[in-house]
Amino acid sequence: MAIVGAYVGFSKALVIVFPVFLLAGMRFAIGAVPMAGWLRRPASEAPLDRRSHRLLFLESFFGNFLFSICMLYGIRQSSALAAGVIMAALPAVVALLSWLLLGERVGLRVSAAIACAMAGIALVALARDGDGELASGSLVGSALLLAAVTCEALYVVIGKKLSVSVGPKRISAIINLWGLALVAPFALWQLRDFAPSFIPQSSWVLLVVYSLSASVVTVWLWMTGLKHVPAASAGIFTVFLPVTAAAVGIAFYGEEFTSSQAAAFALALVGVVLATWPARRRD
Repeated sequence: MAIVGAYVGFSKALVIVFPVFLLAGMRFAIGAVPMAGWLRRPASEAPLDRRSHRLLFLESFFGNFLFSICMLYGIRQSSALAAGVIMAALPAVVALLSWLLLGERVGLRVSAAIACAMAGIALVALARDGDGELASGSLVGSALLLAAVTCEALYVVIGKKLSVSVGPKRISAIINLWGLALVAPFALWQLRDFAPSFIPQSSWVLLVVYSLSASVVTVWLWMTGLKHVPAASAGIFTVFLPVTAAAVGIAFYGEEFTSSQAAAFALALVGVVLATWPARRRD
């Protein structure tokens, strides 16, 4: 989760020099190389049926394609700090969509988490800096980041159905290829006017690190961690996503941490804890 927050923050430096669709396409292409071996079906898994193929496409359409485009365009028009606060709404949005789409019960605590997340987003989106300008960058950027959170939440909800029959590594590899196929026409369109000779070497290095982190490393770390930590407890660690994204914005981009943003950040973290804290078991 800390790495996810970091690459969300550092992607702001990438969208300055790379066109967004081309950046997304290169991310999927680079990520596909080390995951090639994950495409092979284990002997313990049944062949994919029509339902699984449909879910894999939807998983990639929302979680890879739309998420990447909304996140990259959103952070291009916003700040890393604002992105961290808005991304912290993920557990609350997952709970809300699970209630709407899966019929899962939403208790008082989760309802409070949703309220905290929405209040935090409103505060960070409307906060002003010392010059009276929007501290988040723009309302459009905040709206795109919220759309990215919704796409990622749909990814989680769809994954609940998909993970029953398909392994996590194979899911990651297949949806990465779908993401590449979906973004390829737009990436090739932007490639026509792209001049790679003007891109500094440091940006190419950051691109490779971003691609491997987003597509490979975080997936492996998360799935390996779940072998040793209960899933209910693992959700609490999403708190590191907004913390790291905000730290990147302040430390590397010199973004101002206003009192309104501090209040929004506090609300966001309270929402994360409320939404993910394990419920007590009843005997």
